[in-house]
Amino acid sequence: MRTRRPDSSGFSLIELLIAVAIVGILAAIAYPSYQDSVRKSRRADARAVLLEGTQWMQRFYTENYRYDRNKAGSAVADLFPTSLEHAPQDGNVRYYTIALTTTRDTFSLTATPTTSGGQHKDRCGDLSINQTGAKDATGGSVEQCW
Repeated sequence: MRTRRPDSSGFSLIELLIAVAIVGILAAIAYPSYQDSVRKSRRADARAVLLEGTQWMQRFYTENYRYDRNKAGSAVADLFPTSLEHAPQDGNVRYYTIALTTTRDTFSLTATPTTSGGQHKDRCGDLSINQTGAKDATGGSVEQCW
């Protein structure tokens, strides 16, 4: 009496290759979208720091009647909080550096992307804001980037 082997169950090599190809295609579509979302959230951190820096500068002006120095003659760059010099404010990785430029009656804060984490690939580039609240982005429109 001959015994019959049961039919093997499982995936064939062709079925496995098709599944791997489908996963690869989905990953190729999803990963760039994910990276764009990550850059957008990091840009939101930079915008928050710029707005906080703007508020700090406006309070400085109301106390000193100028943007560049206080009443004692100390430069605003020496008094500007170090927590507002980078974004995000916490953590070890800095995705943006914040630069302050002042004259007696004007100031400008600029967030420049660093190469950390690929933020330099962000389409918006540098973000800036001045004493009048005018916003700018070097790589995109204000509506898209701010």
